[in-house]
Amino acid sequence: MSNESEAEDVEEEAEAETEEESGLQDGDFVELSYTARTVEGDQLVDTTDVEIAEEEGVADQGEFEPRTIVLGQGHIFGAVEEAIRGSEVGDSGSVTVPAAEAFGEYDEDEVRTVSKNKIPEDDRYPGAHVDLEGQHGHVETIIGGRARVDFNHPLAGEDVEYEYEVLDTVEDREEQAAGLISMMLDTELEVWIQTDTVEEEQLVESEDDDEDEESEPEYETVEVEKETLYIEATPQLSMNQQWMMGKQQIAQQITDLLDLDRVVVQETLDGMGGMMGGMGGMMGGAGGPGGEDLEAALEDADVDADEIVEELGEE
Repeated sequence: MSNESEAEDVEEEAEAETEEESGLQDGDFVELSYTARTVEGDQLVDTTDVEIAEEEGVADQGEFEPRTIVLGQGHIFGAVEEAIRGSEVGDSGSVTVPAAEAFGEYDEDEVRTVSKNKIPEDDRYPGAHVDLEGQHGHVETIIGGRARVDFNHPLAGEDVEYEYEVLDTVEDREEQAAGLISMMLDTELEVWIQTDTVEEEQLVESEDDDEDEESEPEYETVEVEKETLYIEATPQLSMNQQWMMGKQQIAQQITDLLDLDRVVVQETLDGMGGMMGGMGGMMGGAGGPGGEDLEAALEDADVDADEIVEELGEE
């Protein structure tokens, strides 16, 4: 093979690699709008469109707005990720997610008969959703003392069609963090990133190779910089089931994806603190160093302090 042919082959391979890597790739933060429905029955599965949510009567069941996902992280079904990978901002399309990848194939063995007494009394009716022995299911029938419960996902066996549009990429790290939290917890929170200087205990490395292995390790306090994501806590966050059950995993994923050192949830309490503080100052002034200030205030208000004392003594 001539040198010219070899050069052409190398150039073609380089062009092919460039084409393969063009467009959106794993690790990109993508703002996405989509609506998912079952192929059979046209049942709404999920949507980011508030108008569709209102039409379906589910607008009060969460936040309906474009979502931020990270390609390659499983934030959306694999078939949808594959369709988006390599596309550009503004692209749209439709992809069918097979039942096995969506909510699983329907399994007849997951329909079981159990004692009616295992079901809470308020849930003993067909259609009720129940949690039994760590599994979630819905009651099909209750006959006598037995109940038939289907532990399949309600959408098991259903292919799902996703219609999507790539709205934008997200480059700002605070916007990335806010988008991830909204996607994971279905709630919007105020977030910001800042670098803090904190004290940390670090192990002191010994220079003595002959040091006794059983000796106590030595530590020293050093100041280190920590790039920190702050999350403003809200009552909605404290009651969020996903957050309560998986806050450690959520924080770890955010720090990994955004290359942060830590996540701090900050709670601001507004209440009687300011009022009590002010009252404390006034009460302290009555019998302490601030007494002169209190007397001056009484004079300004045209109140005779001696008369007040006399009246209290008479009572």
